[in-house]
Amino acid sequence: MVRAGIVGLPNVGKSTLFNAVTRTRKAQAANYPFCTIEPNVGMVTVPDARLDWLAKLSGSEKILPASIELVDIAGLVKGASQGEGLGNQFLTHIREVDAIIQVVRCFEDADIHHVAGTVDPLRDIETIITELVLADLATVTKRLDKPGKAAKQGDVQAKAELALLTKLKPHLDQGRPALTLEMSDDEKKLIHGFFLLTSKPTLFACNVKEEELGALTKGERSGKTGERVKKVEDYCQSHLASKSVIVSAQIESELVDLPEQEGKDYLASLGVSESGVGALIRAAYDLLGLRTYLTTGPKETRAWTIHAGDRAPQAAGVIHTDFERGFIAAETVGYADLQAAGTMAKVKEAGKLRIEGKEYVVADGDVMDFRFNV
Repeated sequence: MVRAGIVGLPNVGKSTLFNAVTRTRKAQAANYPFCTIEPNVGMVTVPDARLDWLAKLSGSEKILPASIELVDIAGLVKGASQGEGLGNQFLTHIREVDAIIQVVRCFEDADIHHVAGTVDPLRDIETIITELVLADLATVTKRLDKPGKAAKQGDVQAKAELALLTKLKPHLDQGRPALTLEMSDDEKKLIHGFFLLTSKPTLFACNVKEEELGALTKGERSGKTGERVKKVEDYCQSHLASKSVIVSAQIESELVDLPEQEGKDYLASLGVSESGVGALIRAAYDLLGLRTYLTTGPKETRAWTIHAGDRAPQAAGVIHTDFERGFIAAETVGYADLQAAGTMAKVKEAGKLRIEGKEYVVADGDVMDFRFNV
């Protein structure tokens, strides 16, 4: 199961957001540092309107969306890389996730304490990145001694590791995350074995207040909060090769207890068409390089998770290893083509149903039916 960890300084709203995203009350949310100590874990479904349409078309008994595992990790403070606060636990838990969602506070509220005394999202981002970089620098420095002897003896793998580590150290010394280092495809594969914190893809969630969300999601960047959000967006693009989304943990926590229609009405009253959580989950899913293909029938309509670039046999193997082992072909139609035609029969009449073989790279939204023999 793919895992994404929610991180941030204490009291930025990450536990509140975790509760909202996972629709649980697992994570303690309080107005003091370190109210989260042990990580909370929850399953999150990936919003996908295509499933509803397909289920109606097939008369499916149930719908099974794609999902990821979300982990709420203890708040970090300056000095965590040296063990300050809950630093050691924090860093260990981050090593165990595939991607990071960093919650950044962009709103003012005198009743909610900020560990630094003032609201400054760029300072907060740099605080966390600095601690992660320092931890990675210690890891790289330690590893530099390991491949040395083997590299001198001509071991190809050790030589490649030594070259990458030597390239990484000055980059980290400059305070830059490993993810921003220019690397070849081979180096990108190699770096996974180093388990570096800053090599993990990271998404930034700008946490804003209820009354600010509507205007901000429409692109307005006026006022203090708007200016802060704009700074985060620009910083993510220019310094971190990453993206940001806008959410309101306050709104999302209120939506948890509302029936679906009341929730929609509430969002509409705020001038918001969709919960920010939907955008956050989709962005996290995309951040991880994940895609979905779809299957549909009377029993169920389901989204299956694959990685971008996976070929048809690999996609089939997600359902069952026998499907991959005995793969023959895949009947395939793009979701947009199926929706435009209206029925599978009309898809066939229009010649849009394709028979794809072993080399076919599955596209997001492909509706597939596998032929196999074992």
